Amino acid sequence: MPPRDDTRRRQAALWLGRLGAVAFAVVGVLVLARGVAASNAAVGLSDASREGLAVPRWLYVATGGAAIGASALLAGFVTDRRFVARVHEWRADLGTDGRFRRVGGAFAGVLGVVLLALVVYRGIDGPQLATINFAVVVVFAGGRAGLTMATYAVGDVWPALNPFRTIAARLPTGFLAYPDRFGRWPAVGGLLLLVWIETTTGITDSPATLAWVVVGYAVVSVGGAILVGSDTWFRNVDPITTFFRFYERVAPLSWEGGRLRASLPAMRLVEREGGEAVGETDSGSGSNLLVTGLDDVGVAIALIWELTFSGFVTTEQGAAAIRAVAGLGVPPMLIYVVLFLGGFGLFYGAYIVAARVSVRRIRTTRTPRELAVAFAPSLLVIAAGYHLAHYFGFFLSLSPSLLAVLVAPLSAPTNPVVLTLPAWVSALNIAFVLGGHLVAIWVAHSTAYRLFPSRLQAIRSQYPFVLAMIGYTVVSLWLVSLPTASPAFIG
Repeated sequence: MPPRDDTRRRQAALWLGRLGAVAFAVVGVLVLARGVAASNAAVGLSDASREGLAVPRWLYVATGGAAIGASALLAGFVTDRRFVARVHEWRADLGTDGRFRRVGGAFAGVLGVVLLALVVYRGIDGPQLATINFAVVVVFAGGRAGLTMATYAVGDVWPALNPFRTIAARLPTGFLAYPDRFGRWPAVGGLLLLVWIETTTGITDSPATLAWVVVGYAVVSVGGAILVGSDTWFRNVDPITTFFRFYERVAPLSWEGGRLRASLPAMRLVEREGGEAVGETDSGSGSNLLVTGLDDVGVAIALIWELTFSGFVTTEQGAAAIRAVAGLGVPPMLIYVVLFLGGFGLFYGAYIVAARVSVRRIRTTRTPRELAVAFAPSLLVIAAGYHLAHYFGFFLSLSPSLLAVLVAPLSAPTNPVVLTLPAWVSALNIAFVLGGHLVAIWVAHSTAYRLFPSRLQAIRSQYPFVLAMIGYTVVSLWLVSLPTASPAFIG
């Protein structure tokens, strides 16, 4: 007769297998409901890169369902603690060069201020055509797409490049005390506000509007840093800094103890209690634990939701749904507000419910809040996969325009080039979403084994979070499969 623990593990694996089968069926129903035409759904400038790909239904269902099912089974079969620890604790020392880091940081600071000035100047004075205007191309193709991808693929250079911090560092700061009870909730609100402005105001097509928004952001950012102190502002309030700081932890490179070290991608998201990410003593962001409270959970959820929202409103089905509701007499902007805030609340609430269900399913003294905080870093891998799926083709298409405006910032390209990508590039969107999901499951698995001494507890604690992740991934796969369109009423 097998030991009781082995029996329970087999039962857990069977349960997860069934969960994977259910997810497989859900993906199948969603995809079979209509033909699949994967395409880029980036907000703004989407017309610059819109080339559909007819993906066979059976291939989409097979790859999506199999990957999701495999991710669920992973938690039931990989139970060797030493192996799990070796994966997320592995580090390679790449050495250090303090002088290079100081010189590079100084150069990046000057470059950031110059780019800020050019964005404002060219946005107002330059040609009011999005695909050739320096401000629009640099902010969206360069920053929103390229710099973000570089942040989670390699590492974060925003702390050195940040022009608002560079300016604030030359001014007296710290006149008011920042209320600790606010935590990082202002950054969550700021992230959502920026997404709302990007989606609903048309700044992606109006360089002058974008320039004035940047001016307003600079005033608020520098002014806030003067009032409460530069470190406090950019750590707790500034949404762009928070955006890059959270994505940075997915990257394989980081500064630890003053030395540049490499790890496996996303493995620095496995954090340990006591104030450090596993194997980390001095992250590039100047912090140890990334997620410390429900405010940080809100940041992680916001990074997922903002891409889901922008993906939905820029699809033909999303635009049609909004027009249908507006046809009933509901003001269009009210529809967007309810959809935007309600969707974020739904995503956040689903995750919190998962934490509560997890506590009820296992015997533990840990609270739902503790589990929600512990498992939240895994969501950042899903967000990175979403971002890559939404912006990879967009970035490639506009890369010639980006290079052109950077080489000659004071003159508009006379013959702008926008690449027409081969159809197979769109198929990568599915791989990006599923790849992010698979790595996120591993991060959650490693986190569970860090939290609980019992293998059964570690396995069962993941069930609700795995289900929530599957839900997020299914929604994203569905959106990636839809043809894009201009947002209703604001496109």
